[in-house]
Amino acid sequence: MSHPVSPFVLRARQLEIDGLHHLAVRVDLAGVVGELIHALQRERGATSLFLASGGQRFAAERQAAAAATLPIEARLGDLFQAQLDPAQGATAPMMSLLAWVSLDLQGLRALRHLTDLNQVTAHDVVAGFSRVVAGLVELVFHLADAAAEPAISRLLVAFVHLVQGKEAAGQERALGAQLFASGRCDDDAQQRIVHLIDAQERSLQVFADFADGELATRWAQHQLTPKVAQLERLRRTLCAAKAGAPLDAGLSESWFELTSERITELWQLEEALVQCLRQACGARIASSQQALLDSEGLLEQLRQNPPPHANAVGRFFDNAAGQPGAAPVLGTDGARPAPEPAAAAPAADLATVASLQEMLQAQQSRLAAMEAELDTAKRTLNERKVIERAKGVLMQRLGLSEEAAYRALQKAAMDHNKRLVDMAEAALALPDMAYAAGRR
Repeated sequence: MSHPVSPFVLRARQLEIDGLHHLAVRVDLAGVVGELIHALQRERGATSLFLASGGQRFAAERQAAAAATLPIEARLGDLFQAQLDPAQGATAPMMSLLAWVSLDLQGLRALRHLTDLNQVTAHDVVAGFSRVVAGLVELVFHLADAAAEPAISRLLVAFVHLVQGKEAAGQERALGAQLFASGRCDDDAQQRIVHLIDAQERSLQVFADFADGELATRWAQHQLTPKVAQLERLRRTLCAAKAGAPLDAGLSESWFELTSERITELWQLEEALVQCLRQACGARIASSQQALLDSEGLLEQLRQNPPPHANAVGRFFDNAAGQPGAAPVLGTDGARPAPEPAAAAPAADLATVASLQEMLQAQQSRLAAMEAELDTAKRTLNERKVIERAKGVLMQRLGLSEEAAYRALQKAAMDHNKRLVDMAEAALALPDMAYAAGRR
């Protein structure tokens, strides 16, 4: 006869395994999204240089970058289609994101055609590609937010912020290349570059906090290389020049090379992080499958050696008589009834019941610990999403640039001695007041 707790214990284990399989599929999806973002960043940079030079340079690089992007788009499309299977457990918000990303990717075809005809500006190209990448980053955010396994969730938080930091680096590459190639400094572009540098630092710090220690150390060591020092000098050249001052157009290729090396290092970290995620998923699936087998074995032992007395299940769930401070059970006359003689249970049977109880208690403790760890990871993701949404609201309602919106939030936070996320939440509720507070 089956023990009454058997189906629940085994189903809990199986649901955990199913969830981990879904998570592994989404990790693969996030990995391909990261590949596509990287390819689009390369194509965006080469295309912006091609247009900024009047079609005189980077034509071959642009064509090669576009050719490399298309197969990745096709692979991602196949993964999107697979999510239509109800067994994958995709949510309505995720399906909406997939639809928006698919629509944006279709729009790139028209942008590429206009570039072929030289009928679009470098600024419009950067904006168009960046809009597509922003949708892909939002999809990665969603995938990370859905993870229910703490160790994997932490790595996904690192992955999201690494991707976001690399996107800021990609925009910096494209914008700086435009400035150098045009031979003229522009105040708005300077402010944008300062903002992008700051955004990279913030995102990559979160990456370092949540990533595997070896990857964080590798990035810290890269920051000390001579190439990074050369990039910093070019950054100062761009950021310190007066508006309208001439720039050496010949530096555009050096700028592109150095920023590309930075992005390549970030890409290699991203690849290594995806491998860490896949290994973590595989290890957790194997561990959970072994736990399922162990549970099945324990329950089978209990089925073959049932406790000989009728109140075994009651003792299993609530051994009140043995609990310190438990209320005594009284008879109808108010006196404690005399204990009834009970047949002694075999030691093996009692050990099996105790083992099952310990297994359930251990599982409950593990789930509680997982929830606490997940809270930390999800709080970090949520804070970033709140700040991004608040910037978007200020940009839309008050006509601010992204940099101005962020500076308004930052200044309001400093003026009120509050965290940036607190002011972002205030901005979502009362955007005009939050901005006014930031301007004082």
